[in-house]
Amino acid sequence: MTTTPGAAPRGTATPDGTGTPDPTAPDPTAPDPTAPDPTAPGAEPTDPTAPRPVPAWRPNTPTEGASGAARPAVHRNLATDLLHSTGAPLTVHLTGLGGDGWQAAVSPVADGVALVEVTATEAVTVRAEWRVPCVGAVAYWTPDTNATRWLPPSWSAPRTVSLALGAPVASLVGTGDRALCTAAAGETTAPVRVGAGVVEESGEFAFTVEQELTPDGPPLRVRIDLSGRHFAATLRAVTDWWAAEGPDHPGVAPAARMPAYSTWYSLHQNVDTGTVERQAALAAAVGCDSIIVDDGWQTADRTRGYGHCGDWDMNPTAFPDPAAHVAEVQRLGLAYLLWYAVPFIGRHNEAWDRFKGMILRETPRLDAAVLDPRHPEVRGYLIDKIARAVEEWGMDGVKLDFLDLFAVAEPPPAPAGADHDTVHEGVRRLVADLDARLRRARPDVIVEHRQPYVGPGLWPYATMVRATDCPLSPAENRQRTVDCRLVAGPLAVHADMIMWHSAETPEAVAVHLVNALFSVPQISVDLGAQTPDQLATLRFWLGVFRRYADVLQRGVLEPARPDLGYPLVRAHDPRTTVVARYAPLPVALPERGAGEAPWTLLVANADSDPVVLLTSARPERALALVQDCRGEILSETALDLVAGVNPVTVPTGGLLTLTRED
Repeated sequence: MTTTPGAAPRGTATPDGTGTPDPTAPDPTAPDPTAPDPTAPGAEPTDPTAPRPVPAWRPNTPTEGASGAARPAVHRNLATDLLHSTGAPLTVHLTGLGGDGWQAAVSPVADGVALVEVTATEAVTVRAEWRVPCVGAVAYWTPDTNATRWLPPSWSAPRTVSLALGAPVASLVGTGDRALCTAAAGETTAPVRVGAGVVEESGEFAFTVEQELTPDGPPLRVRIDLSGRHFAATLRAVTDWWAAEGPDHPGVAPAARMPAYSTWYSLHQNVDTGTVERQAALAAAVGCDSIIVDDGWQTADRTRGYGHCGDWDMNPTAFPDPAAHVAEVQRLGLAYLLWYAVPFIGRHNEAWDRFKGMILRETPRLDAAVLDPRHPEVRGYLIDKIARAVEEWGMDGVKLDFLDLFAVAEPPPAPAGADHDTVHEGVRRLVADLDARLRRARPDVIVEHRQPYVGPGLWPYATMVRATDCPLSPAENRQRTVDCRLVAGPLAVHADMIMWHSAETPEAVAVHLVNALFSVPQISVDLGAQTPDQLATLRFWLGVFRRYADVLQRGVLEPARPDLGYPLVRAHDPRTTVVARYAPLPVALPERGAGEAPWTLLVANADSDPVVLLTSARPERALALVQDCRGEILSETALDLVAGVNPVTVPTGGLLTLTRED
């Protein structure tokens, strides 16, 4: 959108003309003396009774520059033509810290959606702030999964999002899973500070997005969605926006969407050729398509920690012939991925003396340091070491761990010899050059990333993203995988490694698996120590994952009640709907389409209550197949469903398959 100098078209911010220094954050209850003069030529009409925006972070910090002098703060209001759920108009309050060499405009995107864009002609920090009424608000959703979705207060610290840490998106969710406001920033590489919280004085919810701008750098772009749709639909629209403006994704290898086996929880560092090959054979037999060999392959040390990371040579005692070993695993039918703790250089490695002067920080607790990717020597070394897994040993892919540790809060200045000024630029160059190198050797290479580095800036350089470690925590695995699915764009989403105690019942094993149903499961138990019932359960549910992979992983995802940790999750395509039930909630039958086509409904019951209540808008006749956690058929019958509630018995860990007859 273009603007005319001297004019103030609809949706364009107008300066206050003063550039008055603002040494302290504004009092949220006081009038703003720097507000635009509504009588000035070209100024937007303002409501003098409208509450002033409240800073969502640093409420008591002066707006000072590096020299300690107060930075000028220029305030401008921007009308958006959007309406709150109450019918009131939404105004965005913009603050430029450091000068007035910036201009803002707003463009409509869709019904209830607008894009705010701020460009600069000088270096300036721009903060966009707006409020929405907390009417029916129940949860605050971000990609940073935590124990709750409670609404934070406005004085909470912001999230700093960058290439290797998080994604710049958030949603205030109301009753009925409708988004009261979903907001996202367009900058997906450089750091963006995202704040939000309840304004105690007014009962509103404040959003804030702050970004450093330069004349030759990217603008501040904020997408604000007040459409009132299901919050998952608004997040899909955000990922579509990011994808449309980014480079094309090279695609996902088929094995990345099929169940996998991981050595981490089952073996930890106790890996060698024979052990891995035995587990690989058993994994192939139960339905896995790949194996991920985790920490331990590079060292004979078994004390954990990362002091032995950095040389990245195979332990010759445990893996005397890596290429032959990889070929044997592939002969068994599995793709092979190898783990790398990318940022770490350990004290007990030959590389320590070489690189100890090229680090971002030391981590004594881990007996290692984090390398500085701004050094071309660091990047070249890491790329050579990681690419060897594919180029020399014939592996199908790599697991790149701990990229988020590159996101240092206060990195040292760019050192001598660096070819990038910022860490995020160095990280992007590292992953981009590594990706190009790997794909020259194997175009369909599989690359795993992990929460919290889930942002779109890394999408082109990954195949799949895995939930953060949550061993033996099925509910957390559910929440983390669903959160990843909502913003993963083209990537396959993997669950954290699924494990259970050796004495666990097959029903409980099934519950672990169903909690990861809308992702790719990674199994991490000693398969040779499982009971026949445990193995039967595993084979059955991995078969469900495989048969319905398209709808489970790429169908329209509609998780319910983020405030309660998603007690019911639904995914569907035009013909098939899959519902996982984690609490005693009713399950609605799919609506009939215009063509009265048949539909299939799968209901996976992970709750202890076996009575599943099916709700139907009208009478239906359907074929019902009920299976237990092992896949054994308990009943197969035709059901005459009434309009209203229909109880069906599905045991814990079992599956109901309902097919509507023509």
